[in-house]
Amino acid sequence: MRIALDAMGGDFAPAETVKGALLAAKEFDVDIDLVGLPERIELEMGKNGRRSPRVTVVPASEVIAMEEEKIAQAVRTRRDASINVAMSLMRDGRADAVVSAGNTGAVMASALLMLGRIRGIERPALGTLLPYNDGRVFLLDIGANADCKPAYLVQFAQMGSSYMETVLGIHHPRVGLLNVGTEDVKGSDLAQEAFERLRESNLNFIGNVEGINVHKGIADVIVTDGFTGNVALKVAEGIADYILEQVRGVIKSSLLYVSASLLLKPALRRVLKQLQYEEYGGAYLLGVNGVVVIAHGRADASAIKNAVRVAKMAAEGGLVASISASLTAATATAAAQ
Repeated sequence: MRIALDAMGGDFAPAETVKGALLAAKEFDVDIDLVGLPERIELEMGKNGRRSPRVTVVPASEVIAMEEEKIAQAVRTRRDASINVAMSLMRDGRADAVVSAGNTGAVMASALLMLGRIRGIERPALGTLLPYNDGRVFLLDIGANADCKPAYLVQFAQMGSSYMETVLGIHHPRVGLLNVGTEDVKGSDLAQEAFERLRESNLNFIGNVEGINVHKGIADVIVTDGFTGNVALKVAEGIADYILEQVRGVIKSSLLYVSASLLLKPALRRVLKQLQYEEYGGAYLLGVNGVVVIAHGRADASAIKNAVRVAKMAAEGGLVASISASLTAATATAAAQ
């Protein structure tokens, strides 16, 4: 298994991407191509003798910055940008997946330009795992498509279901539609029409899911438009950060609490770990003809390592082939009705 890692993507690149690559190569039995400016990557790899025979440097002479404004133009004109070179490795069969913590728009544009869409997919979508007590729920779209048609949401549900089946091994995953109420007639015109189409599909559709229930394990896959999904995700991240700050602040406020926290340290560590975005690796760009994982822009070495882990899982599970087969089955079901 070989992963192409955009070494120049992210707020802390290439230092943290290099560290993350070395950790992932050691921990997950995977080969990694670090794509980017060779001199900067080599500098980071040389620090403290950090080297691995499973990590290779692939040169790229250009970088698309996090704050870039004309994203599409930059991707089209800078063919030797690190993200484009990484995508070309997968396109040419020299890598099984691409991971980047770079500009999300640039990663999406590069994937569409270099890989194209899976046949039958109208719009790719971004999806990510969210925690609940007994497992994970897959939320999509979280930002790729602010304006959606009902048909897009059905395809998002098909792609999310394929992910949960092939990567996490959940048979016939439950699909919910994010809405303002559980009743069939709730929500906008988009939500109401998407509800009907999902109900008529071959998916295991369980109905509407309110925001308060997203983290309660009611559904395995929850679909919505990219605008709503992005807001929901950012609110969840903000609440998680708030909880972490409050817990740490309260513990430090008293010597008694500090002493008690030593006894509770294993339990606290387990809870805090579930709230940290670094543990989930990143978002999948589903619908393009390859496995692409977009890590958080603030990704540190741990987050990069976990992004490589989830990319490897998706590639090994045959995610792209599964999505394609799901679309074929859905088309056959629709034709038979």
